[in-house]
Amino acid sequence: MQTQYCSRCKGRLRSRDEASLQKVWAWLLAGMIVYLPANIYPMLLTSTLVERSESTIIGGVVELLAHGSWGIATIVFVASVVIPVGKFMAIIYLAISVQNRSCANRHARHKAYELVEFIGRWSMIDVFVVAILSALVQLNTIATINPGIAAVSFALSVIFTMLSAQAFDSRLIWDADRTQQ
Repeated sequence: MQTQYCSRCKGRLRSRDEASLQKVWAWLLAGMIVYLPANIYPMLLTSTLVERSESTIIGGVVELLAHGSWGIATIVFVASVVIPVGKFMAIIYLAISVQNRSCANRHARHKAYELVEFIGRWSMIDVFVVAILSALVQLNTIATINPGIAAVSFALSVIFTMLSAQAFDSRLIWDADRTQQ
């Protein structure tokens, strides 16, 4: 069978997934569960000749603020806390509004969905920073930086919320129109 395309936007047409909403909730719940250890356990394990320290996400933000690095602290806080929590809330809002067949603000909800999809690609910035630091700072006995268990948890949380957003069928936002007619 040949792939069909939309005559209006030239996008590839695909069949609906009847279990879309269940997948959204399952991936979202998994993402929220692994987000907790990402904030409780250390993200970075730093060792020098004189000390060994462990930094959680929020602990790292506080430490950056204490050193006067307001810009970097803000970026880390936004990328590690504000964006993930915002994604959780946006996906919950979208899923509940679709389940309730809400007709309100369909266009705004679709834009929120597109924003969640777009941000998902950039949510791994923390994991990349930890990976780069771990690779660059390996001075054997002088200083080492290693990722903590929180890095894995955070990466899993990002992946699960991306899968949740991808499982969401945005056409469900507009389906309430058909039920009202």
